[in-house]
Amino acid sequence: MIQALDALKTSLKGDLFTDNATRIIYATDGSVYREKPLAVAWPKDEDDLKELIRFACLNSTSLIPRTAGTSLAGQVVGNGIVVDVSKYMTEILEINPEEKWVRVQPGVILDHLNLFLKDYGLFFGPETSTSSRCMMGGMVGNNSCGAHLPIYGSTREHTLAVKALLSDGSKVVFEPLSAEAFDAKTRLDSLEGRLYRYIRDMLENPDNRSHIRDNYPKPSIPRRNMGYALDILMEMQPFNAQGKPFNFSSLLAGSEGTLAFFTEITLDLVPLPPKETAVVCCHFEKLEEAFDANLIALKYKPGAVELMDRYIMNCTKDNISQRKNRFFLQGDPAALMMVEFRRDSRDELDTLTHAMEQEMRSAGYGYAFPVLYNEMTDRVWELRKAGLGLLSNIPGDTRSVTVIEDTAVDVEDLPAYMKAFDQILKKYGKESVYYAHIGSGELHLRPILNLKDRNEVEIFRSILMDVAQLVKKYRGSLSGEHGDGRLRGEMIPFMIGDYNYRLLRQLKYTWDPNNIFNPGKIVDTPLMNTHLRYEPGLPLREVETVFDFSQVQGFVRAAEKCNGSGDCRKTELSGGTMCPSYMATRDEHHVTRARANILREFLTYSPKDDPLDHEEIYEIMDLCLSCKACKSECPSGVDVAKLKAEFLQHYYDLHGAPFRSRLIANITKFHRLGSLFPGLTNFFFKTGVFRKPFMSMIGFSTKRTLPLLHTVTLTKWMRHYVRTLQNEKEKRRVYLYNDEFTNFQDTPVGIDAIRLLTRLGYDVKIPKHKESARASLSKGFLRKAKVLAEKNVTLLKNLISEESPLIGLEPSAILAFRDEYPELVGDELKADAQKLSDHALMIDEFLVREMDAGRINQDMFTTEEKHILLHGHCQQKAVASTAPTLRMLAFPENYKVSEIPSGCCGMAGSFGYEKEHYEVSMKVGELVLFPAVRKASPDTLIAAPGTSCRHQIRDGTGRIAYHPVEILYQALKK
Repeated sequence: MIQALDALKTSLKGDLFTDNATRIIYATDGSVYREKPLAVAWPKDEDDLKELIRFACLNSTSLIPRTAGTSLAGQVVGNGIVVDVSKYMTEILEINPEEKWVRVQPGVILDHLNLFLKDYGLFFGPETSTSSRCMMGGMVGNNSCGAHLPIYGSTREHTLAVKALLSDGSKVVFEPLSAEAFDAKTRLDSLEGRLYRYIRDMLENPDNRSHIRDNYPKPSIPRRNMGYALDILMEMQPFNAQGKPFNFSSLLAGSEGTLAFFTEITLDLVPLPPKETAVVCCHFEKLEEAFDANLIALKYKPGAVELMDRYIMNCTKDNISQRKNRFFLQGDPAALMMVEFRRDSRDELDTLTHAMEQEMRSAGYGYAFPVLYNEMTDRVWELRKAGLGLLSNIPGDTRSVTVIEDTAVDVEDLPAYMKAFDQILKKYGKESVYYAHIGSGELHLRPILNLKDRNEVEIFRSILMDVAQLVKKYRGSLSGEHGDGRLRGEMIPFMIGDYNYRLLRQLKYTWDPNNIFNPGKIVDTPLMNTHLRYEPGLPLREVETVFDFSQVQGFVRAAEKCNGSGDCRKTELSGGTMCPSYMATRDEHHVTRARANILREFLTYSPKDDPLDHEEIYEIMDLCLSCKACKSECPSGVDVAKLKAEFLQHYYDLHGAPFRSRLIANITKFHRLGSLFPGLTNFFFKTGVFRKPFMSMIGFSTKRTLPLLHTVTLTKWMRHYVRTLQNEKEKRRVYLYNDEFTNFQDTPVGIDAIRLLTRLGYDVKIPKHKESARASLSKGFLRKAKVLAEKNVTLLKNLISEESPLIGLEPSAILAFRDEYPELVGDELKADAQKLSDHALMIDEFLVREMDAGRINQDMFTTEEKHILLHGHCQQKAVASTAPTLRMLAFPENYKVSEIPSGCCGMAGSFGYEKEHYEVSMKVGELVLFPAVRKASPDTLIAAPGTSCRHQIRDGTGRIAYHPVEILYQALKK
């Protein structure tokens, strides 16, 4: 097989991976399953797909179609070749705005598609909570629905045509057919003709029709996605004269890639919704109230009705990104039901929302009904969409698990169904999470289980069997939208009967005689509690760490927090910062999920004495920029920068540290030495004949310029400045943290900050302290970083308070006190480190606090007009916020400030200097930041608080960027 795979690799235009690291990161999806594939392919086009089909047939292996890999039922887990179309097959091919349709390749992201369609006044209706990364191939394969199903229905209803490759490699187009065209298809002497003959014979058989009609879920249930959609085909022409024209696309929707491989999809579009939007956030003291209140809400024809229970809402309290979205919550509701209306006027909305609230109150349901409008509703849905990922924040091995989270019943049956479901939980002594699509009868119910425990794994299966009986009692669907996969496929014979199940198997093997397309999904699935992500009963292999991971119960569990939901597969169009290297490369190797997967795999299954002693981990971690965005933007809070730093320390202990890494970690020592003769040092750094060989020798890109030392350090300048000041006893004292970047290189920024604070009436002191340890942290020298952190805490703990805070200019340096120090120092200093972190502020945070308190007045500043464009530091966005920076810069009366919607600048400390990372670094800059800076007028000031960011902007655009403090200082009245 190795030789055959090598030959396949040379025959593809795209990429084929057989290495261990790639197979590991593709071994899981968003489900509880894990199985290493034979290989991973990134096909370039249809020809590559045909070659892969040929290979699979000849070598008795299988192809597993994959887009974003967010499947919750194990649909893209298997031991064949994973075929990931998300890298190359991502084009929007054609749009017809008059007829309202668009033709796309399967790797087009839903949010990207809707952004493209917006200019035409159109969009694709079904919207999943994974819209920032889910792709149209996956949406069709899974028949995705989303929150707005009451208005827009499922993906199946919007799939007009599918161009696909069949299991023999032949090309077909499935589209609406008249009775005559259908008949013509049955006469084709090909696999395509065989498919039409088979479906004709099956659905013309009265016994088959009777069994399908009597045993499939109720047609009144809009979310039904169990098995193959024979019930839908049966109602089409020629089997129902009043039905829609026959279209095999409706069968492929929900087929989970088991019948054919999509190459193009034609989708029906709808006009953009009315501009006026309102969401009523109904608060309930008891969860049960929501099930009955839901029926009242539906009477008013809302566009969406969604539920979150207390369990999920509590998870949002400690999530950096989601805390701000809790602003509308009142009290501590047991359940929150979000009811959305879209109409043409605010008056219509107010009439509807008021009437609904009054009816609910009259019935005794709910105690608070805040209404949010238009842009504010985005924050409600952001909170709701984060639900799945937030559930991984629960410490320990007991988690909410996907098993019966996709059951759907008629909304009228939902209250009784939920009462019976609660009895099942009580039988096992378990609790569950309740959330999602209450308005269409599909609540995501996730029992709290420990799938590392053998007994709990048995309960996992028993709960599914018991709930399957309950769902069948109400003629519901065991899968509403997440699919059967290998999770629920085992129960299909019970749910629809053995007779119908035989029809499904016959259909599968008519389409795919050699079982090459995604085997083990829907039919002939393995037992649902096999091939799990964790081997039950396997002892936990915890490792000794420098960082304190006790809050998440250890290093292993910190990696295990990743549930595979794929929020890290953001692009520059999605907004946010998470995974800048993925944004630049579109390569699954470079997302938070991949880095967590590789760590979890070796921490769990490594045969070595030290499970971190693996080159594969080093390779997957290599393009992590340590931007910290995952700490806040990953709903599960997977902090890869922290995990990477810990891994590197272990790796160095075993293999030694590279010279370049040691040089960077000790860069302050070299700056201190160079500052003795700054002119000579800068001459050396500026002159090509010296600079280029030096940079090559240490592994830096010669395309970079080196930051120069200032002629005097800030420490020296401050000694002179203090002697020129008058002592004023009434001044409020502040302590300036003179970080290693400001002291040696960005001294003018420090000078402006001190002069600004002094002019504003503050007594500025530079306390005795050590360097911040940022360079050591970024390169994984944690023991060195720990020594520095402990010295800083010891030196500053009795000096810093709320009245006299520690103020910093470089975000990455001052935020180390807030982010890393409390988890780095020894136990004896933890309380002091935490207290210090509470009073360590970026200078913009401090100034805005003083402005709000009235101690800094607007009349101190110029009335001259200025336009400023801000690029926020990525660690500032992750650990703090850019909001204070924007407010500070806009404080002068006529200063207009806007923020560039950029993520990481791409420099990330030393990352952008390193020769093997230079190209990726510049690609990251080119995503949003560089074009926005180039587009800005020459009169616009570019602001960036990060020293690396300012350097990256200069290297990438030639523009000078200023620290916000420099701009504010210049705005003082002279």
